[in-house]
Amino acid sequence: MRLSTRIALVVGMVVPLLVVVSGWLLVQLVGKDLRTQADQRLAERAQGVAVAARGLLRATSHDRPRAEQARQRKLFTAALDVGVRLSGPEGTVMDGPQPAASVPLPTRTHHPSTVRSQGRSWRVLAVPVTGRGPGVRGTLWLFSPDTARDAQLGMVRRRVVTVALLAAPLAGAAAWLLAARAARPLRRLQQAAGGLDPHTSAARLDHAPTRITEVDDLARTLQTFLTRYDEQAARTAEALASARSFSAAASHELRTPLMSMQTNLDILDAFQDLDATDRAETVDDLRHEHARLLGLLVMLRALAQGDLVEADSFAVIDLAELADEAVADLRRRHPGAEVVVHSSPGLTIHGWQPGLRSMLDNLLTNALVHGRPAEARAHVVLSLRAGEETGSPRVVLGVEDRGPGVPQQRREAIFQRFQRRADSPGSGLGLTLVAQQAALHRAELRVLDGTGGRGARFEVTFPAAPAHRPQHTALPAHRDWLADPGDRPQGFHKERL
Repeated sequence: MRLSTRIALVVGMVVPLLVVVSGWLLVQLVGKDLRTQADQRLAERAQGVAVAARGLLRATSHDRPRAEQARQRKLFTAALDVGVRLSGPEGTVMDGPQPAASVPLPTRTHHPSTVRSQGRSWRVLAVPVTGRGPGVRGTLWLFSPDTARDAQLGMVRRRVVTVALLAAPLAGAAAWLLAARAARPLRRLQQAAGGLDPHTSAARLDHAPTRITEVDDLARTLQTFLTRYDEQAARTAEALASARSFSAAASHELRTPLMSMQTNLDILDAFQDLDATDRAETVDDLRHEHARLLGLLVMLRALAQGDLVEADSFAVIDLAELADEAVADLRRRHPGAEVVVHSSPGLTIHGWQPGLRSMLDNLLTNALVHGRPAEARAHVVLSLRAGEETGSPRVVLGVEDRGPGVPQQRREAIFQRFQRRADSPGSGLGLTLVAQQAALHRAELRVLDGTGGRGARFEVTFPAAPAHRPQHTALPAHRDWLADPGDRPQGFHKERL
């Protein structure tokens, strides 16, 4: 059922009900007013009738028939249109409309009361009559029938019912017309929303304000919902792309170590009498390939997590504390390495803590493995400092080694996936993960010469987190670091803030 029809039915039922209720209240008020008027008329008439009644009782007590008849006519004339009954020591006289003589009447009431007789009702006022002399004492009753009042109340009731019957269809029709007109913007909104199809068109809801609060609020809600739908659809597409890239990269890179492990297993199975030296070498190869497989899977998983992380996972991170934790873990794993830290406290950025820790671990591990001088102790320097560029506060992270350095022509290629030297024990994804986290945090990643032109320095410049207000991170629109580098339209380190 349409909304306008529902409104018309509700109004068509409610309006007559309101008319009936209002009419009932009106009947009660009119009845009260009519009764008050009748009571006032009885009270006013009682003042003149009481004088005539007193004269009649006086004439009756003195036994004067002629005077008694004159006084009686005077009493009935003073009563006019109200009934009158006078009860005294010598009997009762009555005239005018009044209840039957057998109906009990109130005595000496200060206010009129209602008496019913033979299906009719009367307003009765009892007035005591006293005078000088022993026989001048009695009770005067004045009667006013409720016939006129009942007739007027009946007329009001009939008119209320007539108005209610007429109001039902008229109110329903008017409500339907008004509701249909008011619902027109809602129908236009429904038609506009119903014509949207995200599978065939990128068009979204275009709503012009109608100055109808509910319709405009609904349109804004739909626009917000569609925006969130687009965001979630994009994230779902990215997740599917990441899953496909993960599968493709894993199947490509795991093929070689798995085949090598299969070959070594075949050798151990085929040559049971293999001498101890060859057997130990084969087992070492298996362990090496197994470790490479595990490292590769860990790196692929970390890249997939970085591609799928949401903005609400970001928080204010103290980068100095995180760097101290990463250096402490590195020293425990490599007690022979010399790791120096130069940092200042209170250097905070808005970032994703697991991704930043992974970046630090991979930068330190890369410097330790590839930055070792020939037959010398590894020496790594980690520095953290505050910077100021283009008027915005920055936090600069640097990791420096004393190795052979990185040639100028290789400083971009080393961040591509699976780029590693032949003798590298890694998976070729460590620096790719560093580049992914730099892009994710809107940071600038550069490879420079080390101090004095010796070794290499990896430098990451982050935007600092303001202390006085929260910061909302806008994540890159394109995140698929598991895909082939040719699928990414721009270099990771060329993106500027």
